[in-house]
Amino acid sequence: MAGRDTLTKNQLRVLEKLEAATGPLSAYTLLDQLRENGFRAPLQVYRALDGLMNAGFVHRLESMNAFVACAEPHDHSHRMIAFAICDKCGQVAEFSDETVGKSLDAWVGSTGFAAKKAVIEFRGTCAACAAVAA
Repeated sequence: MAGRDTLTKNQLRVLEKLEAATGPLSAYTLLDQLRENGFRAPLQVYRALDGLMNAGFVHRLESMNAFVACAEPHDHSHRMIAFAICDKCGQVAEFSDETVGKSLDAWVGSTGFAAKKAVIEFRGTCAACAAVAA
């Protein structure tokens, strides 16, 4: 897989914003944050995000239509990724487990379906928010 040195200038700027963020960011939030860097149109952000996702540096959270930097960008081998998303504070934790991934691959494969990738999203309350509510 590609390293950071192969990323375009726009991809690097988008990745830096996502890495510095405390939670997921939408493409339009990224656009607003990158206007001072010459970004003028959503298409610029979406192109950068597509390249970053293909290279394994960024994940899209389907349920939020938002993006996060990969917790393990040096390891592009994980095909099964799970996210725990806090509905209160927006914190996102990323999980990837080879054993769970293989089990899910076997289960899905037993149906004849050929999966390329799996993304699972858990929605709920993180430990910090649960402690505050208690």
